[in-house]
This record gives sequence, structure tokens and C-alpha cells, in this order.
Amino acid sequence: MALAVVMLSAGCQGSEPVSESIRPSSTPSAPATSPARPKTLTVVAAGDLLVHPALSEQAAADARRAGRSGHDFTQVLAAVRPRVSAADLAICHMETPLAEKNGPFAGWPNFSVPPELADAAAWAGFDTCSTASNHSLDTGVEGIARTLDNLDRVGLRHTGTARSAAEARRPSVLDVKGVKVGHLSYTSSFNGIPLPAGRPWAANMIDTDAILAEARRARAAGAEIVIVSLHWGTEYQHEPDADQVDVAERLLSSPDVDLIVGHHVHVVQPFDKVAGKWVAYGMGNLTTRFADGSPEKTQDAVVPQFTFTRADDGRWRVTDVTVLPTWMEYRPLARVVDLTTASVDPALPTWRRAQYAAIIRRIAGHLDQRGAFAAGLRMPH
Repeated sequence: MALAVVMLSAGCQGSEPVSESIRPSSTPSAPATSPARPKTLTVVAAGDLLVHPALSEQAAADARRAGRSGHDFTQVLAAVRPRVSAADLAICHMETPLAEKNGPFAGWPNFSVPPELADAAAWAGFDTCSTASNHSLDTGVEGIARTLDNLDRVGLRHTGTARSAAEARRPSVLDVKGVKVGHLSYTSSFNGIPLPAGRPWAANMIDTDAILAEARRARAAGAEIVIVSLHWGTEYQHEPDADQVDVAERLLSSPDVDLIVGHHVHVVQPFDKVAGKWVAYGMGNLTTRFADGSPEKTQDAVVPQFTFTRADDGRWRVTDVTVLPTWMEYRPLARVVDLTTASVDPALPTWRRAQYAAIIRRIAGHLDQRGAFAAGLRMPH
């Protein structure tokens, strides 16, 4: 979906002065009309867009099959496009820095991945990406600039890293069907890489006071809903750690934060209601592909949809949460699988459908560790 951008500063990059047409006083003005404000908004979020070299090789092969050079990640993401593109607002997480078009490309520990990943994210229907992660500084300030420049190129909004102090100070506020939504992004680590000298604003480190201050700035800029993307937790651990629980309680106890969506741990963690609001502790890897395979749990993920409803008091609250379980299939081709659809696809062999159904049950168990289903989470079949 197309989003109107709310500019918060005359110095915002890419902004232009808005010219106002002034009618002669003798010409009667037509009454102003505006579309009715919606009563509900749907927000879809997804876990890490994580690209190892093996996945880049798959994307290059997909591009060659289509008669093109470069990398094509659209086939990898095709299965989630219907859900993502149907949302009023769709949020992705760009975990790794984007490289120049011709590379060099690199995997762990210092990632630099093909810039066409941004094109595929936009193609899938995402509107805004969080960019604060433990890999934000892998290729320095140049990598931050390349990543944000590429997101700008494909029309994706972004938050969490910045090219200038002015950009860092501006909360990202998006106009979604006439409703202003603030999106914030913070990470718990930069893998020991220090922030560049003189640029403490280059990437956001989790600090609850700083997050709440930015949430208040977003509210002051007109945001009626504030969503925080957090790159946090203990990798490969399904249960949220004590720091995650503490940060969630502090943020969601504030009237300025409405929802937390989490990533980084590479596995599915539970959803929970805290202070009457939802936190998705960990959504898993939307994309991944280890060259030598990996434990299946790192292939599990969910793509949740949160329905916000405007109450009589004017506040927006999440009134429905559904999750689409996904699985990153490695062979014969690296593809994200929509498990709900694939588990009942009559074109697939019985053993394959049974495998997918078992993965759905596994994911459901992780989601429900803190009573999410009793709290209202749904996994439609």
C-alpha cells in the first residue's frame, strides 16, 4: 500500500515546500471534504530479513532463470506477499546492511548483502523497515547510508539507523489511511562494534528512557498509534529472557507505546499481553539459509497481523491478533512456505503435508508459552 509521509522538519531529506493555491476572493471556495477516518487498521509485521551467502546464491540463480543479472529475492518471499500486501501497514526488519549492487557480499560475522533485498521487500508489500540490529554497524556508516539510500530508492520508510543527527532526531511517523502511526526501532547490541566517533546517533541502542522519549516525540508529532520494533533477546532461546520481559513491562505500561514486535533470536518466542497490550517477543527469521543446514527451529517463523480498533475515547487498541506460521524451506529451492496453505495443499504428497502440519503445532507451542491463545491470539486454519 502507498503511505503518505508526515514530514516533521523542513530540513527532512527529500521533502519539498508545499505550495498553497490561493483563490481570488471573488471565487467562492468549495467546501472542504475529507475521507471518513477508519475505525480499524491492520498492521502486519515480520521477523528478520536475514541473508546468508547461500540465500544470495539462490537469489542470483532466480534472477538468471528470469533472464536478468543481479539478485531476485521476490520468489523467496512470494508466499507471504498476499498477507503482507493486504495490510494497511506492513513492517519488515532489515537486519543486515545492504552492499553496492556488485558487492562485495559477505556473511557472518560482518554481513553485507545484495541491495535487491530492498526491492523484494517493497514488492512483497512492506511499507516501513526497522534497521537497528546487532549487525547495523557491520560495514560502518557507509553501510548504514547504503541501506537507507536503497530503502529510499524503493519507497520504503525506515527507522533505527540514521545518516545525520537531524534524521536521527525525527521520529518516523507515517500516514496510514489518515491515521498517523509512529514506528521506532532499537537493538540490544552491536556485537561489540562501537558507535562511530562523533556519531552516537548512527544507530539506536535499547534504552527504555530513550525509547519512551522518542515515543512522546512521535505523539507530539501527531501519532495516534506507536509501534516499537526491538532487536533483543538471547539467540536460539524460545523463552524471553529477563531483560526482554522487563523492557516490555516498562514500555507497555506507558500510554505512549501500543505494541512491541521483536526479532533477533532466530526462533519463535511467545506472544504475550502486558498491561493490556501485545508484545511479540520473537517472530523468528522470515528469511534465512545456512549453507550446511541448521536446526529446524531457525526456519520457523510467524507473520502476525494486529487489528487496531478506535475506541469511543479516541484511543487505538489491538482487538484481534492472528498469526500466519511460515517455514524457510531450503531444498530444492530456498523459499518461504505459507504453512497454513501448504499443510492442506492436495497437490503435495501426504508426507509433506503432515510435515508442515507438525511444524505448525511446534510453532503454536512456542507462541503459547505465556498463555497467548487464552489472551486472544488466533492461528486461523
